[in-house]
Amino acid sequence: MVYFVGAGTGAVDLITVRGMRLLEQADVIIYAGSLVNPELLSYAKKDCEIHNSAKLTLDEVIQLISAAESKGKITVRLHTGDPSIYGTVREQMDELDVLGISYESCPGVSACFGAAASLNLEYTLPGISQSLIITRMEGRTKAPDRERIEGFAAHRASMAIYLSAGMIQELSRRLIEGGYAGSTPAALVYKATWAEEEAYLCTIETLYDVSVEHGITKTALILVGDAIAHQHYSKSRLYAPDFSTEYRKQKEFPES
Repeated sequence: MVYFVGAGTGAVDLITVRGMRLLEQADVIIYAGSLVNPELLSYAKKDCEIHNSAKLTLDEVIQLISAAESKGKITVRLHTGDPSIYGTVREQMDELDVLGISYESCPGVSACFGAAASLNLEYTLPGISQSLIITRMEGRTKAPDRERIEGFAAHRASMAIYLSAGMIQELSRRLIEGGYAGSTPAALVYKATWAEEEAYLCTIETLYDVSVEHGITKTALILVGDAIAHQHYSKSRLYAPDFSTEYRKQKEFPES
């Protein structure tokens, strides 16, 4: 059996309980060594066979899984964050389907939520933004034309931009061209929730200067939107005293 496990945002104790238990049970672990915190491998059994997929091709990963499966072993494919976001898991699953190898997924906490926790952010503030756009700049992996940064920027919603720290100058230009003001709040978060985390609040027009000043060109998340400044928002109606829910009646106030 193969388990695709989300390693979480980086901190060892932010993997899910299920993910931790799967690591403890695994006979073979294939982990994304360029991004996954290697301290997570401390959960593995002493005799567990461990492989760093940063050095492997897709075919080589599948060969390792197939060899383990032929011996009745449990394999954990350990991906950074949540496997469903930039995890390249679908192509692996398709190969396993061809081979008739069963698999399951175990979710993890993605980096944008680790970054929000580090900065005590709420992406969805009433009157400011009710949406979070998760995207990336186009690199070696091409993006559909309909998903260009400028198009997303036109919504001026909260945005979490992955895999783009090496292209911040171009990113900032395109965000402003799409509709954000240059003064829109932004944050640059390097290795969110890791011991070496660095987080800097700035604006879209100062993002590049901040990245140069601190030498951040990879393994960082860029957050954009007015919600980052958490100002001038409306309070939720859910907790308003004059609002009734299934569990609470609105408060009656005596006439003055």
